[in-house]
Amino acid sequence: MSLRVLIAPDKFKGTLTAQAAAAAIAAGWRKARPADDLTLLPVSDGGDGFGEILSAALGAKPQRVRTVDAAHRPLEGVWWWDAKTKTAVIESANIIGLAMLPPKQFHPFQLDTFGLAAVLQVAAAQGARRCFVGIGGSATNDGGVGVARGLGWQFFNGRDEELVRWTHLQQLRRLARPRRSKLFPRLVVAVDVQNKLLGARGCSRVYGPQKGLRPEEFPSAERALRRLANTVKTQLHQDIAHLPGTGAAGGLGFGLCAFAGAKLEPGFALIARHAKLEQHLRAADLVITGEGSLDRSSLMGKGPGEIAIRCRARKLPCLGLGGVVQDEAVLRKWFQSANALTQLTTSEEAKAGAAMWLTKLAEQTARNLA
Repeated sequence: MSLRVLIAPDKFKGTLTAQAAAAAIAAGWRKARPADDLTLLPVSDGGDGFGEILSAALGAKPQRVRTVDAAHRPLEGVWWWDAKTKTAVIESANIIGLAMLPPKQFHPFQLDTFGLAAVLQVAAAQGARRCFVGIGGSATNDGGVGVARGLGWQFFNGRDEELVRWTHLQQLRRLARPRRSKLFPRLVVAVDVQNKLLGARGCSRVYGPQKGLRPEEFPSAERALRRLANTVKTQLHQDIAHLPGTGAAGGLGFGLCAFAGAKLEPGFALIARHAKLEQHLRAADLVITGEGSLDRSSLMGKGPGEIAIRCRARKLPCLGLGGVVQDEAVLRKWFQSANALTQLTTSEEAKAGAAMWLTKLAEQTARNLA
């Protein structure tokens, strides 16, 4: 009997975009079950791929902008624009993303979010009434000070000297506003994590290591961002460092709230709403989702976990496919099955030929279903 199958993966980070993953899964599934009716719905949690996925749902078209990356190297970036609704879509990962930089050539103390400001300003000049910014996948840990400086904010020490590097924020004593700090009537920031700015679960300690921060550097980074948060609290009357999501993208969530009037929203929920996920779930007999690593963290706000949770509430079968699968006992509570590329080949070969192996895994999974 043929099934209506919804294929809704996130990216397989470093190997496949969500769109490429969906296409590979569909190709394998069709080999085994050609009569099934497949619907492809790539998803994102606000990181890499957010721009293409949300812009497709909104009908926004790609635009080019000249700016700089996190290391201030010249860059021609992409953003998306829908003139009819005056909506801008921006993906930080393709401007200041970690994947944009050569591995291990730059330290987070050398990087900032300055280049993102040019994209925001171009969108504002275009007349955007609302702007969606996905901030996952950043290379930075600057609390959003770089983008604030790019928008015209100034940061001064006790000798009234302007602070340019975010690592000097320990000396911060005074902020100076630009002439215009609110660029859009509505600025929505899609966050891929719910961490706060500071503390044991803050951005420096949790996500700093994957960007190059060493444990002995945590106190220095924390002092800089704590001073920033305290100054924003006393001078701008915004006590926001404790809010979930302010630690996303190395504190960029905090900075866009404090210096650009943004509102934070979980990235997957935003994508799900605009992509009409619930409508697609109602029409499906079976759902397939996945990402590069399926594990217990997939159930902490990430796309595949959120899809599995929604499926379970509907008693709708949900299959998980991943590059690797860990924490299988936890996953079995939510996924009917969870299979990995590493069941078919080595991790190295899976990364080198991810699309081919994902197609094979999807075919095998479909045959096992039959």
